[in-house]
Amino acid sequence: MHGWEEGIVVEHALAWWAALIGLALAIALILKKLNTTYALLVGAVVGCLIGGASLASTVGIVVTGAQSVMGTVIRVIAAGVFAGVMMESGAADRIARTIVERCGERLAIFALALATMVICAVGVFIPVAVLIVAPIAIEVGNRMGISKLALLVALSGGGKAGNIISPNPNTIAVATGFKIQPSEVMISSFVPALCGLAVAVLLASVLKRHGTMTTLADLEGGGTHRSDEDLPSIGRALVAPALAIVLLLIGPIGTMLHITLLSRFQVDAMYILPLAAIVGLLVMRQGRHVLGYCTAGLNRMIDVVMILIGAGALGGLITNSDLPQQIVGLINAVGVPGSMLAPISGILMAAATASTSTGVILGSNSFGHAILTAGTSPMAAAVTMQAGGTVIDALPHGNYFHVTAKAMNMNLAERMKVVAFEALVGLTMTIVATVLYIIL
Repeated sequence: MHGWEEGIVVEHALAWWAALIGLALAIALILKKLNTTYALLVGAVVGCLIGGASLASTVGIVVTGAQSVMGTVIRVIAAGVFAGVMMESGAADRIARTIVERCGERLAIFALALATMVICAVGVFIPVAVLIVAPIAIEVGNRMGISKLALLVALSGGGKAGNIISPNPNTIAVATGFKIQPSEVMISSFVPALCGLAVAVLLASVLKRHGTMTTLADLEGGGTHRSDEDLPSIGRALVAPALAIVLLLIGPIGTMLHITLLSRFQVDAMYILPLAAIVGLLVMRQGRHVLGYCTAGLNRMIDVVMILIGAGALGGLITNSDLPQQIVGLINAVGVPGSMLAPISGILMAAATASTSTGVILGSNSFGHAILTAGTSPMAAAVTMQAGGTVIDALPHGNYFHVTAKAMNMNLAERMKVVAFEALVGLTMTIVATVLYIIL
């Protein structure tokens, strides 16, 4: 393994236990509420030093690890334009309301889960998607006597399903890590996402009379609820996501259908997402807000970008250690095929960092070579790792746990009850993805 800085070379792999200590330290610091980026950087530095790297070599390992995620960072920044337009223009809010209104009260739980899935699938972050749909869910829940537990299971489960088929940072990160297009991950994750949605609706339906009942007072914890007059029409709201999805899928669909002309259309998401956002903004007649919406989108991406850099640094520590080889050996020793490393590493890394995007960037950077060496294809590795990243990522040391608790006006104990059901949704998607792309 090699790291560099001013000609410094790490000639021997760092000890696996040093990488584990660095990772454990990072997790402990996150739990202590240290900024996640700093926690990851501290864990990387300490792991390198106790593993025997010199001060200069440690700098090289950390810098090289951070450099490895720059492709993802650039694409995430570009995606900020799209996310800013969808959220600030009211397009995402309009799509959510239309889905709930069209489905009616009889299919209320399905409508809420589907709305969150669609909002997330068109490029809105999952915490923001839940915040957008939460006020609608609280109103519906109060009217129909549905518990907060059931509502959040529906919203979070639907969001998880949408998250694996969206041009969100996690999809961009895992696709970049395995050197494939995000659109390939999105298409291949569609069936697992539908299964996740079905399980979320089923669980929420069973739980609708369990837990604390919803009241209108809970709206104080939810996101902003705009009036219909402030929102674009559904037709105009759909232009940006529809254009983005069509452009992203042209190349992969052309390849699948063996249509040469279409398969040559391999335009990166870095171009497509901002273009679709600007076109959608003009159609919604809000072009004058382009600078403000772009700024808002970038501001929402800053935390993600900083976490990705920290995850890249910690990934540099793990990559320069023999931890991946030790884990592969352990998996083989207990009789689990090496091809299962992709979903397993996604589950473990996302649980460690309480973040799907951070988990998949750590998993792909740290275990990518070992996963591909085991014979797993890049596409199968990306899809199963990202699905695995949704199993136990909603833990108290991450922002998503607290944002969604506030959105539904839940206390800590109430929010903890949701975690097991969220895990069942993520586990369903992981099992389906693994069966489809690794076992079969």
